[in-house]
Amino acid sequence: QVQLVESGGGLVQAGGSLRLTCAASERTFRSYAMGWFRQAPGKEREFVAGISSSGAITYYSDSVKGRSTISRDNAKNTVYLQMNSLKFEDTAIYYCARGKIVVPRVNPTEYDYWGQGTQVTVAS
Repeated sequence: QVQLVESGGGLVQAGGSLRLTCAASERTFRSYAMGWFRQAPGKEREFVAGISSSGAITYYSDSVKGRSTISRDNAKNTVYLQMNSLKFEDTAIYYCARGKIVVPRVNPTEYDYWGQGTQVTVAS
């Protein structure tokens, strides 16, 4: 059973930064793409960023492009999301997910394991 555990969320002022971390429990972590998604109250879950299994390919939603960086450390079974210049509209629960293939996809159905999420709240 694959377990993903997110951490690093919290309350931050607008313009601030946060670094989210997702730790995976299994060694095959390095064989799959990883993604970050978020869900705000009353809204659907949306793609934020994705990274290929090797880390060579990254992809971002327009809403965070230029403000966020996704990275991974396969030796530590960990993926990160560095978010800068945070805005009120970034407030959401952030989830990491393991992709079904080696390249990241935008559609959540392309991911088969999900963490429990970490809350990010940006105060305006």
